[in-house]
Amino acid sequence: MPMVARMLTLWLLLGLTASYTQANIPDEVDPQLRQRLMQAVSMADSFEDRFDAEVWLLDMSTRMARFVPDETERLRLLRLVHREARLAGLKPDLVLAVIHVESLFDRYALSRAGAQGIMQVMPFWKNELGRPDDNLIDLATNLRYGCTILKHYMDRENGNLRRALARYNGSLGSQRYPDRVIDYWHSYWFVNE
Repeated sequence: MPMVARMLTLWLLLGLTASYTQANIPDEVDPQLRQRLMQAVSMADSFEDRFDAEVWLLDMSTRMARFVPDETERLRLLRLVHREARLAGLKPDLVLAVIHVESLFDRYALSRAGAQGIMQVMPFWKNELGRPDDNLIDLATNLRYGCTILKHYMDRENGNLRRALARYNGSLGSQRYPDRVIDYWHSYWFVNE
């Protein structure tokens, strides 16, 4: 991305988030948050460059603060989401919307059907892969499984997001789940790239 476009993007991002953050974040930037963001950026290996990492992590961290109050945990989760989404060929903001609907960012979430973790992965997958000892509560493991499964359904449905989301949720034929994810994605997590 050319430098002028980056600066314009940063300026717009700061302008757009200013109105959101004024009500939710103190006027001064917390020095600890700044330091943690710097550490997160330096460890964010899935970004094309440092600028992209800083912008995305700051933007998503601000949006996610009400769901994951601990800054260190939030930045770790965001780095993992970005890495696993990119590795699978998905948009990280879409994955955040799926997580929002599936578990509300609760890594210990357990559904009535037995799905586990932040992306609500069914445990039978561990046996299917011959990895019965995998821990689906572990963020990195759960994200790797969940992103890979979602990407598989995206490919299977030739990019049809609604059908892929319904398959991911096990509700093919119903639009309720895809509508919720897409609504959260567009109203809360969407990043125009």
